[in-house]
Amino acid sequence: MEKRTIAVIFGGCSPEYPVSLESSHSVIVNMDREKYDLVLLGITKGGEWFRYYGGAEALEDDSWRAGRCVPALISPDREVHGVVEFEGGEVRTTRIDAAFPVMHGKNGEDGTIQGLCEMAGIPIIGCGALSSALCMDKDRAHRLVSLAGVDVPAAIVLSSMPEAADIESRVAAIGYPVFVKPVRAGSSFGITKVSSPAALMDAVRFAFQFDRDVIIEEAIPGFEVGCAVMGNRELTIGRVDEIEIYGDIFDYVEKYTLKTAKIHMPARVSAETEARIQSAAAKIYRALDCRVMARVDMFLTPDGRVVFNEVNTIPGFTPHSRFPNMMKGIGLDFPALLDALVGYTFGE
Repeated sequence: MEKRTIAVIFGGCSPEYPVSLESSHSVIVNMDREKYDLVLLGITKGGEWFRYYGGAEALEDDSWRAGRCVPALISPDREVHGVVEFEGGEVRTTRIDAAFPVMHGKNGEDGTIQGLCEMAGIPIIGCGALSSALCMDKDRAHRLVSLAGVDVPAAIVLSSMPEAADIESRVAAIGYPVFVKPVRAGSSFGITKVSSPAALMDAVRFAFQFDRDVIIEEAIPGFEVGCAVMGNRELTIGRVDEIEIYGDIFDYVEKYTLKTAKIHMPARVSAETEARIQSAAAKIYRALDCRVMARVDMFLTPDGRVVFNEVNTIPGFTPHSRFPNMMKGIGLDFPALLDALVGYTFGE
């Protein structure tokens, strides 16, 4: 089989820049070089684009900019179908078969870079622009999933700072505790659990630091479960995992260090319950127009209800990330998982 040229895009203007480097390192070292030629595109925290010619190890300590880096970008021109580099007064192009954005959160997982690739006619290893934007938007994602018949938390959405009395009365109708979140943010940035009116306004102000809209959701009793999904028409469903936390929030630090939290894979649930969670994950995946891959996060309540939380369209690919471990549970090791993702990108 002829080698495919894949652009792995890492970094980006996002608080999740360090996680992107870690995930991208894992992707780069696990992609079979007998099958793929890799073009590494690094985006700095400030938004500068470079083609990086060094080794993957420099991503681990964020020293990649000290290596050979040539200013570069993805051309929107469909004839180019790839990367344009600018060096020494010369311009050169490299045709690519697909782009693999391994970028978490804003400016990576929200449909922006996916839209650029779609304009350029370049296949994306992952969800497209529409799905990525929908899944990043907690309010709109919940509305669509509810229409598909899956339970969602009761919620209030704010587009500006409210008067204290007004918002307190609206939240009282939901009932405490609640979670106050930016509508569009990843890795639990800007999230606060609020147990009384006294802390509500500060939590709303904090969330507004991360996005122009804020959502206030009822706290769902029980625990969080996740399910890895791959595919387009036909889906490959991974095992279900379970998050055991010892605080109020599975926050950024816990997600990427697991200092006190534990991930149980498979989840400590019955086979029948796991099947119901997997079925709900597939329904959510289709409702939000996902393709190639996504991790669907839900809550399992004490009375057995499955309640939607969110979808990660570019799940973590670090050594301890949930998505690859859930797929490992059905027999796909890391290189085989990457092969499957490329195959789904090309409809294989």
